[in-house]
Amino acid sequence: MENVHDYAISNDMKVSELVSQMGSAGFQATEIAKAARLIKRMRREKATIFLSFTANMVAGGLRGLITQLVRESLVDVIITTGGSIDHDIIRTEKSYLLGDFSLDDTKLHKKGVNRLGNILIPSDRYVFLEKFIQPLFAELDAKRHSWSPSEFIAEVGKTLKSEDSFLYWAAKNNIPVFSPGITDSAIGLQLYFFKQENTDFAIDVSSDMKLADIVINSEKRGGIILGGGISKHHTIGVNILRDGLDYAVYFTTSSPWDGSLSGATPNEAKSWSKITEEGRTVTVYGDASVTFPLVLAGALE
Repeated sequence: MENVHDYAISNDMKVSELVSQMGSAGFQATEIAKAARLIKRMRREKATIFLSFTANMVAGGLRGLITQLVRESLVDVIITTGGSIDHDIIRTEKSYLLGDFSLDDTKLHKKGVNRLGNILIPSDRYVFLEKFIQPLFAELDAKRHSWSPSEFIAEVGKTLKSEDSFLYWAAKNNIPVFSPGITDSAIGLQLYFFKQENTDFAIDVSSDMKLADIVINSEKRGGIILGGGISKHHTIGVNILRDGLDYAVYFTTSSPWDGSLSGATPNEAKSWSKITEEGRTVTVYGDASVTFPLVLAGALE
């Protein structure tokens, strides 16, 4: 067994060097270093890497890291929620604002401001989203009536001009973006509005099970999973087709004691064949806005 070592910080230290020290510091610091090493291994062994995240990640600064991973083709597949598409589109043109967790939400509502943790999103951002998405719906409907979510999202990426957008780079680098719950979003609400007069137009979630083909044709598969919910479950669930992921790194603040999928551990996933019996896993407990940048700094040095 390795000894526990104290931190030694210097003025010229790289973040990756700090992460290396975390490996022998104990507690969650050690899990951060383990996660960095496992992501390195995924890349070294040329695993197909599935990146899963929830919408709140895109509302905050992690959007930049997600964009970097896609721009540099360091991941192969993205699985996310519909809200991620909302936020990425809006932030190509409109900024979000820093607030506080303890602000008066009634006052914010009266001012037309929505609070997401300590991030503030004025309602006019969704007016911009409507003006962007409704003409795109019409353009796509003129071509054909039915689109899968990944096809629709690729068209969104082709329309965007901002290199800060992960959707822009996903379209440019042919990295598929799957969103099995896309209607649970502002885009879903806009789709409802559009279908009032264009009843044949549809985003057909069932047609995106082509994700299964990616799993079946991948020799090794790794998952980097930020948060839980439908994004996490779709990522590990589809990998049942090959007896599970070979590697998985979970970033979570959820606990397993209520039986929720968000809090479910990698060991539990093995019982379902969502991760192979021999699969190597790490779970990092903590806010991904803190832990994920550290892990990437260690993994991508």
